[in-house]
Amino acid sequence: MQELHDAPLAPLTTFRLGGPATRLVTATTDAEVIEAVREADATDTPLLLIGGGSNLVIGDKGFEGTALVIATKGVELDGTTLELAAGEVWTDAVARTVEAGLAGIECLAGIPGSAGATPIQNVGAYGQEVSSTITEVIAYDRGSGETVVIPNADCAFSYRHSRFKSDPDRYVVLRVRFRLEDADGLSAPIRYAETARVLGVEAGERVPLTAARETVLRLRAGKGMVLDPEDHDTWSAGSFFTNPILTAEQFAAFRARVEERLGKGVEPPAYPAGEGHTKTSAAWLIDKAGFTKGYGTGPARISTKHTLALTNRGAATTEDLLALAREVVEGVHAAFGITLVNEPVTVGVSL
Repeated sequence: MQELHDAPLAPLTTFRLGGPATRLVTATTDAEVIEAVREADATDTPLLLIGGGSNLVIGDKGFEGTALVIATKGVELDGTTLELAAGEVWTDAVARTVEAGLAGIECLAGIPGSAGATPIQNVGAYGQEVSSTITEVIAYDRGSGETVVIPNADCAFSYRHSRFKSDPDRYVVLRVRFRLEDADGLSAPIRYAETARVLGVEAGERVPLTAARETVLRLRAGKGMVLDPEDHDTWSAGSFFTNPILTAEQFAAFRARVEERLGKGVEPPAYPAGEGHTKTSAAWLIDKAGFTKGYGTGPARISTKHTLALTNRGAATTEDLLALAREVVEGVHAAFGITLVNEPVTVGVSL
């Protein structure tokens, strides 16, 4: 294992923000990951797990404890079964499955980060979520001190959530297993309206896998959601807020606020989200509350390509970012009575 002290963490995050860690350890095998975690637990040392750093907001003061970079490698593809080590680059893994002619995660192309983070957040985009293809998660259970295999049914997956996210100090994901589909080179049915429109097909139709992946990559790039060190719109965590899920009563009150603010006949985005619940669009809320693309005058601003991304224009601090996030949250609540929830994990800070 590589070990550094007073090590900068900002370069390990897509925001490029945050202070140093007291100690930074890089583990390249499952055994090294477990060893580092056990050592931290035995000495009551605070532990921060870092994969691709695409979902982290680290405070300017940094992290007092051990930051553990999970850099494990390993891809096993057997028929339609895929196993990924936690440290594998997610975008590379998606590309490999498309090259192998397997469907199920092709619309998750371009999402930054590591494979081990995908079950934690139940990563999803463009009509797909990893929960629909994950069969098992292999994790180190810090409670029992053992490596466990957790089947999909026990992962408590829901929208951008899981058992691992609800109990973040218990499990360390080591490997993730997926079951994909061999559809003779075709994608899974296209579920997302924008993707179907660009592809020129109806929702539910299949298209060649490469076409699905390339279309998603183009759509993401157009919104600043594909990492590019030269493009400050990608110095972000992607979508900073989750889409609100409202009860019938909350949605009725929300519609009334929309009508009051924007006029009769204006209908907010609404998508089924389980019995008695409706999901609406955080991006729409942000835009209609007056926070348009490029909003801001400081070093942290809303992306010029997508209202849902908060960005570091190159000289921001974490406090600059949080000030902007708080302004957006307060503005949306004042306009529509909905409190947005941040998607990235905050370390040493909060909204």
